[in-house]
Amino acid sequence: MNHSFLTVRDLLRYAVTRFNQAQLAFGQGNANAYDEAAYLVLHTLHLPLDTLDPFLDARLLKDEISAVFDIIERRVTQRLPAAYLTHEAWLQGYHFYVDERVIVPRSLIGELLLKRLFPWINAPDELSAILELCTGAGCLAIIAAYAFPYADIDAIDLSKTALQVAQRNIDEYDLNERITLFEGDLFKPLPSRQYDLIITNPPYVNDELMRTLPAEYCHEPHIALSGGFDGMDIVRRIIGAAHKWLTQDGLLIIEIGNGRHHLEAAFGGLPLEWLPTNAGNDSVFLLHAADLPHYKH
Repeated sequence: MNHSFLTVRDLLRYAVTRFNQAQLAFGQGNANAYDEAAYLVLHTLHLPLDTLDPFLDARLLKDEISAVFDIIERRVTQRLPAAYLTHEAWLQGYHFYVDERVIVPRSLIGELLLKRLFPWINAPDELSAILELCTGAGCLAIIAAYAFPYADIDAIDLSKTALQVAQRNIDEYDLNERITLFEGDLFKPLPSRQYDLIITNPPYVNDELMRTLPAEYCHEPHIALSGGFDGMDIVRRIIGAAHKWLTQDGLLIIEIGNGRHHLEAAFGGLPLEWLPTNAGNDSVFLLHAADLPHYKH
């Protein structure tokens, strides 16, 4: 080991250089090499993730330097997302356990839930039933439980192993009395009921993009990403069936990433309402229950 590496600052600089040289892909929790490096260094040293400056010139023990080197090299050589190396992810201030059974949480819907979907929902405490489709690690269902404290939440995923991760997170937040998990294909496993709100971040990556995904994204479950030829296979099925599951004034909110042009090509006749997020206003859309029965796919 090169003993010229003595401080947190040394390791942070090295990690940024190493990540940039390796041309790693980001976007699974951190947006760039510096943020990713700072996160991995602080996590590995068991330091507060939001407090870097006071520790920059702290000298480290040999085993601490070795541990940081190890995680940096694993990130570079294995191209594993940082969240899979640390088994944790953060979304809108909420902490979640994650591993390769689920995609790394990054849904923009979390940002909207934090604002209790204002102004689209005027009386958030009156919501009694919420459904999340394609729940993965259960993150949005958990955030929704805090945003709408009087609502019961059903969360569905096709993947049994993803639901194991979701259950772990629900246990951690002690929300078993409010969140019920279902294993199955979209609405199929549900008992007959109607929801005030349906939210979903479904698979929406089209076939062309699936073939060019960076290595980091290829570690995520294929089933959680692939949305078919135009990315809209699952979205079509959700929109086609959602009206049966919504209350008269219910809302359907779907995230489709960069697929707006594909969505509008498929559903241009519907009154799509695009919701503003920090990533722009073309990734998440809303449909009112009253508009859905007129759609026939």
